[in-house]
Amino acid sequence: MLYASLLYDFVRFDAADSVLMLNSAADPFVPLAARSLAAGNLLLAEDNIATLGSVLQSFPKGVQHGAYHDYMLHHPAATMDIVAMNILYQPANSWMFYGLQVAAFALKPSGWLYVSGPKDRGILTVAKRMKEIFGNVETLTISKGQRVLRSQVRSESPSRSVAVAPLQVFADSKLDEGTRLLLDVMDVHASDEALDLGCGAGFIGLQMAREASSGKVTMVDASLAAVATAQQSVIEQGLTNVRVLSSDGAQAVRDQRFSLIATNPPFHQGGIQTLQIAERFIRDAAQVLDQKGRFYLVANRFLKYEPTLLSFFRNVQEVSGDSRYKVLLATDAQK
Repeated sequence: MLYASLLYDFVRFDAADSVLMLNSAADPFVPLAARSLAAGNLLLAEDNIATLGSVLQSFPKGVQHGAYHDYMLHHPAATMDIVAMNILYQPANSWMFYGLQVAAFALKPSGWLYVSGPKDRGILTVAKRMKEIFGNVETLTISKGQRVLRSQVRSESPSRSVAVAPLQVFADSKLDEGTRLLLDVMDVHASDEALDLGCGAGFIGLQMAREASSGKVTMVDASLAAVATAQQSVIEQGLTNVRVLSSDGAQAVRDQRFSLIATNPPFHQGGIQTLQIAERFIRDAAQVLDQKGRFYLVANRFLKYEPTLLSFFRNVQEVSGDSRYKVLLATDAQK
């Protein structure tokens, strides 16, 4: 359970306030703010386009939005009355600490920062960092291991000119063991039309592009930070047969067909283990894979993706693995 309603219960704001949500658009506080800010505005600094799209569909008017990973490059300083963040929606500690820096940049004098989250996800460390940045922090509530913290921008607050740490995308600096197994066994043809589904930093798609010398590669991810990281890697490696798109699953390429698809799908969302993302990727892959195409999926061995694969593909086999990971190859998609 996310206990996400804590911000809903404890954040206080006026109808004319400017409110910024930091990569927490799925929090129940967001619809409350969207309905209540009659004379103010709500800005979502969000990384995941699927989460953002869901909110914008429910509130097509009155909600502004921008990318989380480069917020300070595109928005003015000291314009927000309230900033809020739920650390359960942050995929790594660096994302939480980056959010505090964005808050320090965005808040007006006397503005308030609210942060919620559990002890086992680092809320006490966040409290220490809030104290360092703002000079004050208070705990508004403790409930079943969850806390809501609050800091205010005051005249005696320490300097808020804090060096901004880069956001860490999954495997952006180191190739993980599971992806390495996949890359070692993945069969790429020179003429492949290939898709890296949920590309992250782009290791899979980059290898596809190097080996599919006369083909084309598309890399997609719902994370805007991941898309930016992958695009930068493509530029640095001088690859010209690759494009990188923001996409909720394969939605951005649903009208295309690919001879090769590969994925290392995430299995955590909001701090909870889930199979839903991978199952969505499997369904999407079956739809956009051509008749003789190959679909590779790497996963932790304990994750049971085989039943879902067999419901969408006639042939599924393990082609590589070790005690921790398995690489599955699915062919002959059932359209």
